[in-house]
Amino acid sequence: PLMIETRPLFSMTLTVPSIVDLGATPLGHRKIAQVTGGNFAGDRLRGTVHAGPGGDWLLLRNDGVLTLDVRLMLETDDHQLIYMSYKGMRHGPKDVMDRLNRGEAVDPKSYYFRSVPVFETSSEKYSWLNRMVAIGTGRREATGPIYDVHEVL
Repeated sequence: PLMIETRPLFSMTLTVPSIVDLGATPLGHRKIAQVTGGNFAGDRLRGTVHAGPGGDWLLLRNDGVLTLDVRLMLETDDHQLIYMSYKGMRHGPKDVMDRLNRGEAVDPKSYYFRSVPVFETSSEKYSWLNRMVAIGTGRREATGPIYDVHEVL
């Protein structure tokens, strides 16, 4: 069988100072997190996350899985714009998730936090991003999430 191989693309830290709680909706418990900045860095690209527009439309499903729907605008250090969106999910044992939700430091191996980023850019230099599949692993810190994003080869 063909094994899946990856290579690191970048690590990204997001700043999420506030989350609006919309409460229980027909689909689950909805929250919207504003992303006010951040940065990303890897061997092939690096830069900052724009303060706006950007956010995470979070939905806590009835089965305890938190689904992510994130849209961000990245700007490389050489001033190229990249739209990054991703779906993902975070879940784990109730006691671990309760500690995480209180802002406590939690070992990222004790819960599942994965994403599937998609990139869109008009930049010639970074056009290779338009033609790749990527995956991300995440961890949640008190100030926001940190992702390690990998290109699937």
